[in-house]
Amino acid sequence: MGKKRCTAIVLAAGQGSRMKSDVAKQYMLLGDRPLIWYALHAVEESSVIDDCILVIGAEDISFAKEKIVAKYEFRKVKAVVAGGKERYDSVYSGLQAAAGRESVQGGENSYVPDRDGYIFIQDGARPFLTEDILKRCLAEVERTGACAAGMPVKDTIKFADQEGCVAGTPDRTRLWQIQTPQVFEAALIMEAYERLMREKETLAAAGVKITDDAGVVELMLERPVRLVEGSYRNIKVTTPEDIVVAEALMQDFRDGRLREENT
Repeated sequence: MGKKRCTAIVLAAGQGSRMKSDVAKQYMLLGDRPLIWYALHAVEESSVIDDCILVIGAEDISFAKEKIVAKYEFRKVKAVVAGGKERYDSVYSGLQAAAGRESVQGGENSYVPDRDGYIFIQDGARPFLTEDILKRCLAEVERTGACAAGMPVKDTIKFADQEGCVAGTPDRTRLWQIQTPQVFEAALIMEAYERLMREKETLAAAGVKITDDAGVVELMLERPVRLVEGSYRNIKVTTPEDIVVAEALMQDFRDGRLREENT
C-alpha cells in the first residue's frame, strides 16, 4: 500500500506578545525572510507533505495570501483560514478546512479535503523543521496513529510550591520537551478536537489547560501518543532571546534547508 496523503496545518495566528515587538513575530525577519517562510518552505520542499493549510489571524489573511503564499510561490498551501483566540481554536479551524468544512483559498472545489490521511500540525514559529524530522514522524504515525516530536530535557527540572520553593524533583530521564510537528491519523485528531470543542467551557471552568495536540488526544480519547526524536535545533521563536539563538543557527541553513545534526 502506498503512502497515505499527508496534510500539514501550519499555525501562525498568534499575536506573539512575549516578543515585545510592534510586528507580529511570524512576519519578523530571520535572515532575509519572514519567520513564517521557513516552516512553509520546509513543507513546500518535503517529499512527505502533500498539501498545506495555513492558519493565520483573520485580519492578516489577505496579506498572507499576497505577501507570503503568492510572493514565495508556496504551491502546497491550498487553504488559508482564520485562527481563533486560543491555540486549540486555531488548530480546530485548520482541521475544519482539512475536513472540507471551511472556505478555502481559490474558491469552491479548489481543495480536496483530507479525511483519511495524516495531519501534521506544525508551529509556524519553528523555523528549523527538517525533512528528517518529518520522515521520522511519518514512520511513527504509520505504526501507531499518533506521535509528537520532542527531545529529552537536558536540565534538571524542579516542582515548585506556591511560595516558589522546591517541592520535588522529577526523574529527568523520563522528561521530554515537546516540539512540533505533532502527527495523527486524520479521523483520530478530528474526533479528539470535536470532543474538545464540545467540552472546552467545562474543562476551562475546571482549570484544565490545553497546551498541545498530543494533550488533546490524551485527554479526550485516552489514547497514547508516541514520542519521536525531533532536534535540539527545532526551537520555537517566542521571546527576543530566541531570535538571537535562531540567527546563530542560521549559519547551518544552506539552500533553504537546515543541515542535520547528530542529536
